[in-house]
Amino acid sequence: MISPRTFSRIVPAGAVLAASVTLAACTGSPGGSGKAASDEETAPSAAASASGPPALTPEAYRSALDAAGRPARTTLAAIAKARTFRSLHQRISRAESAVESALDRLGGLRPPADVAPEHADYVAALRGLGGRLGSLDEDVTSHALCSGTAVLARLGRSGEFTALKASAGDLAKAGDYPVVQIKPPAQRARRPGNGTVLLSAIRGGRGSLTVKNGGTQDGVVTLVRGGRKAVSFYVRKGSTAKVANIKDGTYRVYFTTGVDYDRGIRAFTRDCGFSKFDDALKFHTVYSGYSVRWSDWTLTLDAVFGGNATTSEVDPDAFPA
Repeated sequence: MISPRTFSRIVPAGAVLAASVTLAACTGSPGGSGKAASDEETAPSAAASASGPPALTPEAYRSALDAAGRPARTTLAAIAKARTFRSLHQRISRAESAVESALDRLGGLRPPADVAPEHADYVAALRGLGGRLGSLDEDVTSHALCSGTAVLARLGRSGEFTALKASAGDLAKAGDYPVVQIKPPAQRARRPGNGTVLLSAIRGGRGSLTVKNGGTQDGVVTLVRGGRKAVSFYVRKGSTAKVANIKDGTYRVYFTTGVDYDRGIRAFTRDCGFSKFDDALKFHTVYSGYSVRWSDWTLTLDAVFGGNATTSEVDPDAFPA
């Protein structure tokens, strides 16, 4: 005998420098040559003093490029390895700092004359890259981007990356110079099949859970018993999925929604959200004579009118993926 119970999410009612220059005239003796009375004519000319340091040799320039760019290359690549939102913010910040440091070092040197235009373009592109990293960090805060690979994929689709790729390529070809280069991954949209069980750790009962997803994004539902993840399964948008053989016990129900589910990190990489149902679900089996009664539950991920289950947002780094 099955006792079905349905819980649905609630929708509140009614919801439908300025510089100054001083010039001093020097007056010679009448009929003289016009030279100053002092030895000032032996001082370096203004043009000579403004010429700056001499241009670097190709070898010295190559060494300076490598020293400035190596930290930027390393920190940019490290973004992909972030596994929490906190570490993702930290890695983007380190990459921004490394790019800024590279700009400070490269902006104050004189490259070999034959690559002066390429150098200027490269520095400008690095400056643009640093600005783009700041924007990407904001996208992580808003959960538009939810993984390191997604951040790098979005960077790879930007105009700043295109400019860096072109200017770095031109400079590298001009003298085999080391530049900041990255290979961002392609943007993907992975979707496991509806009802795919992604984790099965605590099973072996009669209970079942049916989940209806009438929302606009795919979702993953995770049941947690006693602090341990029991089962996770995938529910595509506009679909219903059911998981059976749930063992007796009290479970907290968490769900995440988004775009592009990466099974390697067990998370959506873009437009992600993290929530939990406020009330726990109790699965209980009762044997009485020749009959057996057990618990079957139904939940909806999207809010519906007349629903009787409330949800709360969850810190992404505390979510049981």
